[in-house]
Amino acid sequence: MLDGKVAVITGAGSGVGRAMANLFAENGAAVLIVDVVSERVDQVVKEARGKTSARVEGMVVDLSLKESADRMVDFAAKTFGRLDILCNNAGIMDAVRPAADTSDDLWEKVMNVNLNAPFRASRRAIPLMLKNGGGAIINTASIAGFFGGAAGAAYTTSKHALIGLTRSIAAQYGKEGVRCNAMVLGAVNTNIGVGGVPDPKGMEHLQKAMATLPRMGDPKEIAELALFLASGRSSYVNGSCVTIDGGWTLL
Repeated sequence: MLDGKVAVITGAGSGVGRAMANLFAENGAAVLIVDVVSERVDQVVKEARGKTSARVEGMVVDLSLKESADRMVDFAAKTFGRLDILCNNAGIMDAVRPAADTSDDLWEKVMNVNLNAPFRASRRAIPLMLKNGGGAIINTASIAGFFGGAAGAAYTTSKHALIGLTRSIAAQYGKEGVRCNAMVLGAVNTNIGVGGVPDPKGMEHLQKAMATLPRMGDPKEIAELALFLASGRSSYVNGSCVTIDGGWTLL
């Protein structure tokens, strides 16, 4: 399904990113596995290489740093010679902190990883994709990007903004062959946690929402959606925010 394609996946050392890396490799893509933890990168590179004859490489990157996204995309272009798929999957939580209790440091860190890095990576990747005739950008969003009580102020704002970025890129570049879509995740069984000691006020709202959760999602279920959005089978899907939450937000 992805034969001959080159994919960059951030946050690929665990959870959804790890599942995407392995599934993309199984389906013929060359993959750059990006994570901030070197041990995780090494492990997933080893796993993915066992599933494909295509090239799989790893890169340790701290996406909270301004220059990291450009460096990542440039490395992919130099290493693989092209870039077809960018999965902006890396994200961090905010301990469910309400606005009045959110420090500048927390706000800026969450924004840097969850919003600024996807923007910068996309900005760098789009010209490469246009040069090759098109590509696919997949942003990992959250139901917190639709509602107000599923996370803290910083995380919620970052995911609302990421959805806006998704739609803007789709509108501006879709006719030129670069599609951009978002996966809007519910609760998925990963190790992201809540990002620290949870704020009591924030957790009060979150627990009310969790009470209606049908079940936790599996990272492999999310990866299947990502594979579809990355492939030519979704050629008519652009600017969509695909909710994948087991029907949680319908309850």
